[in-house]
Amino acid sequence: MKAIISSEYGSPDTLQFNEIENPKPEDNEVLVKVQAASINYGNLVLLKGNPLLARLVYGIRKPKYTIPGGDIAGTVEAVGRNISQFQPGDEVFGDLSSSGWGAFAEYAAVPEKAIARKPLNLSFEEAAAVPMAAVTALQAIRDKGKLKAGQKVLIHGASGGVGTFAVQIAKALGAEVTAVVSTRNVNLAQSLGADHTIDYTKEDFAEQEQNYDLIIGVNGSRSILTYKRKLNNEGIFVNIGGGGSQLFQTMLLGPLFEICGNKKISSFMQSPNKKDLEVVRELIEDGKVKAIIDKIFKLSEAPDAYRYFDEEHLQGKVVLLV
Repeated sequence: MKAIISSEYGSPDTLQFNEIENPKPEDNEVLVKVQAASINYGNLVLLKGNPLLARLVYGIRKPKYTIPGGDIAGTVEAVGRNISQFQPGDEVFGDLSSSGWGAFAEYAAVPEKAIARKPLNLSFEEAAAVPMAAVTALQAIRDKGKLKAGQKVLIHGASGGVGTFAVQIAKALGAEVTAVVSTRNVNLAQSLGADHTIDYTKEDFAEQEQNYDLIIGVNGSRSILTYKRKLNNEGIFVNIGGGGSQLFQTMLLGPLFEICGNKKISSFMQSPNKKDLEVVRELIEDGKVKAIIDKIFKLSEAPDAYRYFDEEHLQGKVVLLV
């Protein structure tokens, strides 16, 4: 089979498009013929080995997982002897980031727990754009943010992969949603159901009177103190993305704010699981959530896809067509 191989840390130029042996599923695995995959921030970490702490998980000197790719959509080709939920021909999607990665290939042997049935109303390309970003948004809003219907939510960074899902999921859970985006993404945010939009090139959400019960910081571009100031009493700020300084502020100051006041500042990392993947599938099949794709590349164009993902201000997801 053809696959993208990452044998050293570095730039997208280190990625190789090679022919390797097809994987063979173990007793508790499913062999998936991959139709599409997508790129997430975790793929950049795995590519560059940065931040350095990530190498404790991904390999000290070189990547431990040589075939990258977490999000996957495809067709079941074969099943191990202990598999009961799937059979050849089933259309599935899932997140392999906690199962050895491996989505950037024509075939992948994956644990049954990492995949679910593909939403009936999505193409393979659309389905591949969903798993990691949508589950991240769901867990950040529902679990970490403890959202209640009727609360006011600010999504700071609402046009990227996680942000587009966060707007829709918050609306589906009954929130009043304000999306912070650039000028070109105002219409996109409105089409996703945002009640209010703030064009950050023209106005600053921090200078407005409105405060929020929950703030989701997808891009992490403002200080923790700014987000804290814009929270209502008992409000929660959840930091999903951003640079190292943002994460450091959240980890250092978050517990202090919680002890000294009634506002919560917390960092967040998604936990892939089949149950939440199926919750997302139901939201999609009910028409409450849809996938937004910025651009589609061929698998052989993975280096270009990585560069595009890293350098452009995306509207939704970058997908690899396998």
